[in-house]
Amino acid sequence: MEITYCRILDVPEKRDEAAKWFSEKWNIPKEAYEESIEEAIKGIAPVPQWYLALDHDRIVGGLGVIPNDFHPRKDLSPNVCAVYTEEDMRNKGIAGRLLELVCEDMAKKGITTLYLLTDHTSFYERYGWEFYCFVRGDGETKDSRMYIHRMP
Repeated sequence: MEITYCRILDVPEKRDEAAKWFSEKWNIPKEAYEESIEEAIKGIAPVPQWYLALDHDRIVGGLGVIPNDFHPRKDLSPNVCAVYTEEDMRNKGIAGRLLELVCEDMAKKGITTLYLLTDHTSFYERYGWEFYCFVRGDGETKDSRMYIHRMP
């Protein structure tokens, strides 16, 4: 196993495959990912950005940074979103390394605070994230946990 971590900006040839992969994982139309990924590749603004973990040529993990991850708290921005690791590749530190990469990359772009909406508990704390507040996602019936990560 040889995992490579990269920004979609660095592997634009993966754009279509990545959009399809994220769409299948999160049941959000592929076109939404295509649009956001294209914007990231153009590199006009620091957000959106998309990151991949590749085992040779196979996408085994990924996440993105978007202005808002479908919640009413527009002041809590930008948001890490779509964090996913293939089931057969879990417990190998892939998501943790992706989270480190996104924090490093965003800090280089001058973004020192990130937010993340999730139903998970205790996972993100391992990587320096702190519980911030409860937020109800658009169309959801119960609150989810909003985490914050502040880079030095």
